[in-house]
Amino acid sequence: MRKALLSVSDKTGIIPFAKSLTELDFELYSTGGTKKALEDNNIAVKSVSELTNFPEIMDGRVKTLHPNIHGGILADRNNPEHIKAMETHGIQPLDLVVVNLYPFEATVANPDVTEMDAIENIDIGGPTMLRSSAKNFRHVITVVDPADYDEVIEKLKADTLDETFRKQLMIKVFTHTNKYDAAIVNFFSDNTSTLRYGENPHQKARFIKTDAKPNTLAGARVLHGKPLSFNNIKDADATLFLVKQFDMPAAVAVKHMNPCGVGTGEVISEAFQNAYDADSQSIFGGIVALNREVDKATAEKMHAIFLEVIIAPKFSDEALEILTAKKNIRLLEIDMDTDKDEEEFVSVSGGYLVQDKDLLNVTRNDMRVVTETEPTEAQWKAIELGWKVVKSVKSNAIVLANDKQTVGIGAGQMNRVGAAKIAIERAIEMNDNVVLASDGFFPMSDTVETAYAAGIKCIVQPGGSIKDQDSIDKANEYGMAMVMTDVRHFKH
Repeated sequence: MRKALLSVSDKTGIIPFAKSLTELDFELYSTGGTKKALEDNNIAVKSVSELTNFPEIMDGRVKTLHPNIHGGILADRNNPEHIKAMETHGIQPLDLVVVNLYPFEATVANPDVTEMDAIENIDIGGPTMLRSSAKNFRHVITVVDPADYDEVIEKLKADTLDETFRKQLMIKVFTHTNKYDAAIVNFFSDNTSTLRYGENPHQKARFIKTDAKPNTLAGARVLHGKPLSFNNIKDADATLFLVKQFDMPAAVAVKHMNPCGVGTGEVISEAFQNAYDADSQSIFGGIVALNREVDKATAEKMHAIFLEVIIAPKFSDEALEILTAKKNIRLLEIDMDTDKDEEEFVSVSGGYLVQDKDLLNVTRNDMRVVTETEPTEAQWKAIELGWKVVKSVKSNAIVLANDKQTVGIGAGQMNRVGAAKIAIERAIEMNDNVVLASDGFFPMSDTVETAYAAGIKCIVQPGGSIKDQDSIDKANEYGMAMVMTDVRHFKH
């Protein structure tokens, strides 16, 4: 007679599922509250103590951690030595394990939860049984999700519960236990902080730190200011990523995940001034990152405007004295090293996407001039600056830049001409040294025409369209220079 062990915290659907199992001639074993629920519904069930010959002890903390349970689960039915061991020790095989775990996440979601409440909701026997049976999925059916009850019964009745389906159940188990363990780690460590709210006040939010190295936002040294908000954290991360792209002194200002002003200079105060001048309106309430120590001169410039967060590798004592006069401004010290193998994660419905960060550095030597007109030296410098910035702007993206700062930025548009028009409309200057940088190729020549009409003489874009030649021909007609990188920088 096949044996099933049922021990569930979430009892949704367990009664009809157990009845169906008895109709299929399964002998049921159970524990604690699950056993009582089955008995209350007149379902024949035995205690696990009849398998272990040992009572539940320590308020139920120890009941299934026994060789008679795990031997019955883990035994390889095709291994004669395993079968012999079972016979020698009187271990009965278990064919079906139905377990879901103590509600740890629901427990710790209560803002008034105590540490002892959390500890008592750490399931030990449940995950152990799940992992044991999932490991032996070829011989043991493991069910962790009540949503699978009906399909399991149907397949048992039709004798179609094959290895492929068993493996699907196994994957579900390890996904479940992995998430469960992560919730425990996050609660008991300093890796999780509850934020006031998410993107909007009606959304709850947490900051879970998976890598607190000193060159990450999670590892930042907070020198001053109130706690970061959800939006502050996202914007600060975008700002940090972009400023790390520059070797020379650079300053980056970001609003709503898009750079609004980027400047470079011989010294950091000059770089900040150029970033500020690039868009003195949008920088208000923004987040600024600098890749050099903030000195007195730079601090005085920043103190004059309202900023949410300032990030730098270091702040001088004089700079701290100036900036900490503002109570709420956040000052973060973060190393400017870049991890070459850094990955980024984006949540989607039912999972998440993982990819390498866009750290590819395309230099002048990697680019190719495709027009009759060559860029001037000033335009080449603008190309290099614009190309660094455009990969941090939401697609479709157009960045106008000179050799020291961004001039205009068009972000997140549904078509490239629209992005170009916004960048041009916002431009602080337009002359022969201003370059247009595009994160994607031109499917037709209309962006070239828009640029020329605005007075732009040089364009950098990835290339790769089947109609590249149309844009090249149009640029040649207008006497413009065009450079292709053979690399696109979409950012969704």
